[in-house]
Amino acid sequence: MQTRKLGSTGLEVSAIGLGCMGLSFGYGPATEREAAIALIRAAVERGVTFFDTAEVYGPFTNEDVVGEALAPFRDQVVIATKFGFDVGGVQGALNSRPDHIKAVAEASLKRLRTDVIDLFYQHRVDPSVPIEDVAGAVRDLIAEGKVKHFGLSEAGVQTIRRAHAVQPVAALQSEYSLFWREPEVEVIPTLEELGIGFVPFSPLGKGFLTGKIDSDTNFDSKDFRNSVPRFSAESRKANQALVELLGTIAKAKQVTPAQIALAWLLHQKPWIAPIPGTTKLHRLEENLGAANVVLNAADLREIDDSVSKIPLQGERYPAHLQALVGR
Repeated sequence: MQTRKLGSTGLEVSAIGLGCMGLSFGYGPATEREAAIALIRAAVERGVTFFDTAEVYGPFTNEDVVGEALAPFRDQVVIATKFGFDVGGVQGALNSRPDHIKAVAEASLKRLRTDVIDLFYQHRVDPSVPIEDVAGAVRDLIAEGKVKHFGLSEAGVQTIRRAHAVQPVAALQSEYSLFWREPEVEVIPTLEELGIGFVPFSPLGKGFLTGKIDSDTNFDSKDFRNSVPRFSAESRKANQALVELLGTIAKAKQVTPAQIALAWLLHQKPWIAPIPGTTKLHRLEENLGAANVVLNAADLREIDDSVSKIPLQGERYPAHLQALVGR
């Protein structure tokens, strides 16, 4: 597996990481614990060194599974986790008070079975706490040796700048794919200017770009895509043109649509490291195979030109979640 450096901080990770959320949360029933551990360890065996979790996934259970799975390989891998929600309080309430950040770090260290968090993200910007105070709290944790690198998730460019001025930001994690390209407008130029890495989550459009979802697909009752406007039956039907385009390109390259979607991301910038998630070994291997897909300048122009002509339908979040991003 190729490696990449996330910006100018020196944090080196596998070109493709593993988003672990779906093993415990978000896409239906949790994967049985031993199967989840086996999948994570299979990723390590295949060269993945970058694993993403958060206290809110479960809550708490995903960190615990990731910690157990990676304990035998701790010195070989980078573990990213997140703070920023008041998990024990009102559902969905934000909490990035410095004392809470430090308490979350201590609890995450225990669940992850480690003495240091490699990358500690603010999960969502908390408008009630100045970002300078947030960055300062993580700076303190770095000084104490409990955290190595500071990250932000779904933050707007002014917040990124203000945080970076207090404690260098190693990486921004936000949604980015051929299904959601908004970061290209302001975020990616800002990251390039400041020397910050980019970690796209949902790089396969929450599964849509795999070509395995259509207007007739029925999601599990616990699957959050049921509440996402872009995943209404009407939107899925309207957006099939994008999947068909990827299928045509993939067939010509003798790869899969998912591999084209991930390879496209990898070709955007050398400091982008996507974290596709899966619960299945064959999908893990398919995703990792994207690192070997070469797209030349003509391929990239064709993809950009063709995708730009396809109007995509539906918001990427319901309104209450959309209000938490880009601040």
